[in-house]
Amino acid sequence: MTTQAQVVTEDEADIRLDRWVRRHFPGVPQSAIQKLCRTGKIKVDGSRAATATRLLAGQSIQVPPLTEPAEPKPLSRIDPHDAKDLQDAIIYLDDHILVLNKPYGLPVQGGPGIARHLDGMLDVLRLGSEHRPRLVHRLDRDTTGVLLLARTPGTAGKLAAAFRGRDMEKTYWAVVAGRPVPVEGRIDMPLKRVGGARGERTAPTDRDDPDGARAVTDYRTLDHAARKLAWLELKPLTGRTHQLRVHCVAIRAPILGDEKYEEPDQNNAFAALVQGLSSDLHLHARRLELPHPAGGTLLVEAELPSHMRATFQTLGFHAPPAQPPARRR
Repeated sequence: MTTQAQVVTEDEADIRLDRWVRRHFPGVPQSAIQKLCRTGKIKVDGSRAATATRLLAGQSIQVPPLTEPAEPKPLSRIDPHDAKDLQDAIIYLDDHILVLNKPYGLPVQGGPGIARHLDGMLDVLRLGSEHRPRLVHRLDRDTTGVLLLARTPGTAGKLAAAFRGRDMEKTYWAVVAGRPVPVEGRIDMPLKRVGGARGERTAPTDRDDPDGARAVTDYRTLDHAARKLAWLELKPLTGRTHQLRVHCVAIRAPILGDEKYEEPDQNNAFAALVQGLSSDLHLHARRLELPHPAGGTLLVEAELPSHMRATFQTLGFHAPPAQPPARRR
């Protein structure tokens, strides 16, 4: 059986051997890759290697004739207005990373009844790259702000690992009903996913609940309006679904516009309507500081969406403009 050799690129460094094979030969199932490695038909630098072997740039991978790579999928058809809006939302771009200021109301991924979503429009963000950008984290449909995309497969793996390792420092801004007491602190409250009349949602739980997961958020009150509304800075130290929304309810300060989680006995989100404020969710991913895959640290900030700018103006909150993206070596 004639083998062929390919060299591991810089972008592919540190990925597993089986993932490298799947990337280059997407028609080969995992079971076949495991067998080929086990029998020594796939080699790294001439030696037998396990599927979990982490690769280094410059290594030679010898493989037998395998299924040819699948034909690339045709580019999806995207409304020209959506394409322009997405490209206008770019706040940082280099060979490795693309950062968007995600608009309000755009789901990141599809689901039941969701036909229009960011994941289905990523081809318009190739911008000359051979690779389609890849999502490495999520924001809720109605949460705005900093959303990070990887421009190459290798970068996607590195950024996903950084998120799992909590190497990202995330800062959110929220306008809430009520003023937390104390005005700053840490919320350390485990959460779990539950069913209910409002569909699946996140709920607080006991620390000894086997279905629960630890969730920690630091918060700080940046300003307030007559103790009825407040501007909070939120820093999630863990990444649970809807963590910030549930934690704000826990300190009796639900986020404005959060109909899913606001409680009827609290100074709830509908109070904002009486004052003429937007009923849209007031949660914004303001800032992200992350280790750049090519070295150094990248800091990006996103300007507030229009409905939150209007609320800030009405309430007299003065937000500084977003800092230009900065990469420190």
